[in-house]
Amino acid sequence: MKTLYKIKKGLDLRLQGEAELKLVKAGLSEEYALMPTDFQGIVPRAVVKEGDRVLAGEALFVDKATERIHFVSPVSGTVVGVERGERRKLLRFRVKADKEQVFKDFGAKYDTTHLTADSVKSLLLESGLFGFMRQRPYDVIASPDDTPKAIFISAFSKMPLAADFSFVVKGHEEDFKNGVRALAKLAKVHLGICPAQINSDLLPISEAEVSVFDGPNPSGNVGVHINRIDPVNKGEVVWTLSPEIAVVLGRLLRTGKLDLTRRVAVAGSQVRQPHYVETLAGAPLADLLKGQLDTDAHVRIINGNPLVGYKTDVTGFLGAFNNEVCAIPEGDDVNEAFGWIAPRLNDYSTSRSYFTWLLRKKRAYNLDCRIKGGERHMIMSAEYERVFPMDIYPSFLIKAIIAGDIDRQEALGIYEVAPEDFAVAEFIDSSKLELQRIVRQGLDVLRKENA
Repeated sequence: MKTLYKIKKGLDLRLQGEAELKLVKAGLSEEYALMPTDFQGIVPRAVVKEGDRVLAGEALFVDKATERIHFVSPVSGTVVGVERGERRKLLRFRVKADKEQVFKDFGAKYDTTHLTADSVKSLLLESGLFGFMRQRPYDVIASPDDTPKAIFISAFSKMPLAADFSFVVKGHEEDFKNGVRALAKLAKVHLGICPAQINSDLLPISEAEVSVFDGPNPSGNVGVHINRIDPVNKGEVVWTLSPEIAVVLGRLLRTGKLDLTRRVAVAGSQVRQPHYVETLAGAPLADLLKGQLDTDAHVRIINGNPLVGYKTDVTGFLGAFNNEVCAIPEGDDVNEAFGWIAPRLNDYSTSRSYFTWLLRKKRAYNLDCRIKGGERHMIMSAEYERVFPMDIYPSFLIKAIIAGDIDRQEALGIYEVAPEDFAVAEFIDSSKLELQRIVRQGLDVLRKENA
């Protein structure tokens, strides 16, 4: 029997331009790229140089700390760029794709019933899929030397303009189930679903403990699931994995080839026809957005969804963990005659500042990227607590991080959180603080202290 968790705190933000459940299969692009900066917590070491030939699934760089975690090319072709930044920091590996793709062979078809924990971990490391495994605490790439007490997968997201995983996985449900079965060899797997997925083809999976989460954003965040089911204490480790990678793992077990194909939501009010594109990880955004933007002036292109993604442009490439590309108004060309005193009948407010609160749950908004105010002192009005469903005091935790009080951070539950868990609180924050950046800095400092 599935356990139901009712999430009351949170905020559903509807934005115009949700992707229609219409799939377009993209052709093979000329170039693909993998960015080491997408993989938090590792020190990359290049194992290829410009001019080298690689197969799809062969390593481009490894984690310098362990040398065991591989980060692989999504396509076969020629390495045409190893880009570095300040102090020779590795920023991007660009691969020019072959017209005919050649895959690295990882062996014959695998039978999940005969797999062991060691064989699953070895396959994950060699294929590069372990690089998509994250851990709590610290929300960094997991260490293969750790033994997690559980693995958490969330099969839905309530973020604005997020991809619908039920549509993303359609036709690949068996691969998803096989991926989860293989992960269950490593540790107990907790699968979080929403009420609409109870009778879907994603289930049944007897090897996973399935829980249903019903409520507003961020009820789809894996951090909320961990907090409700099996909180992380000091000295404990849990791993998290996106459901799309579970599909890739199942496909690898079935074919012996690493196929990083995924379905990406191209969404946002500035997109002509919001839809889904079937493409590869690291695809160029110019190809995904081709013919979809009237202009890129005064438009914010976001790699990911609007609350947790990052700003980019059409020359960028799809992030390793992202399955959304969004385009919304920048707002830098807006000049309001009366500023905040205007009635703003088409604007959005979490309070009752505008009359639109009467229709807040029924309509979708075309919001731009303006902050509408400057950074100021924190106002202890419990506004974070209204939208933060975890059993943590977010306001006090943020203050402890800013103050650098490590003991206080540990007592307030920093081991359980990730930056994305504060996305909704950051959106409504009247102090205009960059909460996700603050949490990321706090986690990095704590990880360094405990190393």
